[in-house]
Amino acid sequence: MTTYTTSQVNAGPPQVDLHPLGGPAARLGWGHSLRNTLRVLQSQARLFATAMALSLGLTAISQAADSAALLVKVDDNSFRCMRQMTPVRHFYVDNLSGDLVGTLAAANAPKGAKYPAGSVVQLVPTEAMVKREPGFSPATGDWEFFELQVDGKGSKIGKRGFAEVNNRFGKNCFTCHAPAREPWDFVCESSHGCDPIPVDHKMTGALQRSDPRCGPAVPEAGDTMALLKLKAMVILGSTIGWFKSLI
Repeated sequence: MTTYTTSQVNAGPPQVDLHPLGGPAARLGWGHSLRNTLRVLQSQARLFATAMALSLGLTAISQAADSAALLVKVDDNSFRCMRQMTPVRHFYVDNLSGDLVGTLAAANAPKGAKYPAGSVVQLVPTEAMVKREPGFSPATGDWEFFELQVDGKGSKIGKRGFAEVNNRFGKNCFTCHAPAREPWDFVCESSHGCDPIPVDHKMTGALQRSDPRCGPAVPEAGDTMALLKLKAMVILGSTIGWFKSLI
């Protein structure tokens, strides 16, 4: 038989803590644990955000570097003696980005092909077309046309673009090359559909062999006469153009 003291009887029945987290000590410990967990989660969230920012930053830097690597820089020094370039049939090619193999592959493709960025195509010393970086000029297949002034000291760009550049006969370069858009990537040859120019291979060959940037000319038989005929044609064309401007 259980006996109770007077103080126990007066205190009433034992108190039972029904709180779901237990007594005060238990609740205090759980609170500390919750705060620690939140601090850990916040720290991990900050680390994740930092890692994401670094990743995005590195991606942006990488993309910028890739774009810079694709950029084709063209200035006076980009052009040199034609006879130091690589001959392909009756014209010469080069590549400012180092991909001469790709340029030659496109130039020699029997059914036509896209030229790689950096490709340089020249028929005569004073005119050139350069394949710029992708997206530079979709209307021209990313080609930029150049009118050059050449002498023994090197090259100087006179005009560049496409609407602004004409050949020595006053015809717009891009307009002449447009019919060869597909599949020849705007590069003209006799069978590529381009507008004809009053110049034969003998004349263009004579100009190539007398490029002043190369030093002394290396003429072949008939070059002198071909150059005289070309000069007369240019003078005649200029005179006709002058008369037309007066009408």
